[in-house]
Amino acid sequence: MSDLSKVYDRSRVPLYIQVASVMRRRIETNHWVPGQKISTLVELEREFEVARVTVRQAIDVLREEGLLHSQQGRGTFVAETSIPRHWIKLATSWNVLVGAIKDNVPKRIKVENPPPVPTLQAGEGIPARKYVFMRSVQYKDNEPYGLVNVHLADEIFRRAPDEFRQHPALSVLASLKSIDVDEAHQTIVIGSADPAAAEHLHVALGSPVAECRCVVIDERGIAIYVADIVYRGDAIKMHIDLLAGTRTARRPSARTREAKVHGPRGRNPPPRLLRS
Repeated sequence: MSDLSKVYDRSRVPLYIQVASVMRRRIETNHWVPGQKISTLVELEREFEVARVTVRQAIDVLREEGLLHSQQGRGTFVAETSIPRHWIKLATSWNVLVGAIKDNVPKRIKVENPPPVPTLQAGEGIPARKYVFMRSVQYKDNEPYGLVNVHLADEIFRRAPDEFRQHPALSVLASLKSIDVDEAHQTIVIGSADPAAAEHLHVALGSPVAECRCVVIDERGIAIYVADIVYRGDAIKMHIDLLAGTRTARRPSARTREAKVHGPRGRNPPPRLLRS
């Protein structure tokens, strides 16, 4: 068994998805540039040490994503116009998260026999007496990117039921003045699409996804909001400002000082805001 075969065997992801992931990465890093003809089926079959049908399946995945196109008798080429990838930036603070989703219009999905209560882990608070379960798909430019499962405390849902049905639950929750949020945290792990995620997010079974869990706990220690969200792996990125908590004690960077004095490069200075 070759070293490459051992790598394949360590993954539960289907073989053609693994090959497609490597090929996708070559396109994203400009190893294969727009308009370039990629390796032939024979060359890819030899390189990846897989059957011809596996290579064809991998190419079909990237064709469906708009990254590759084939020309009869000429071969397969990288698309001239790259499709924007990683258009969703995962938030790393409460205000950024709430602001990012407030204008989303979730497409609700009816669920038969929903789980009555969430399974809470250590540090996720104590359960509420009763929960309302909601499932929805989030879209951007008519493309699904997130499958959301939310358990919302029934007492919270009853304060604004129509709002919770029509808008992202977390943004509505944040707008309720009478709720004292004591703790809110989000954890993220990398996983693979199960049948439900693959169906709703329009990706292949086993495709890479980011599994996010967001929990909001009130001043009583009750988990009033528990969300499990599955994001398409090709649609998200995470950017963390490692100096966010230290800037007040540090001298502003040269770019920050320049922006304050001159405004962003290539643009006119921003207008001053007058307050009455």
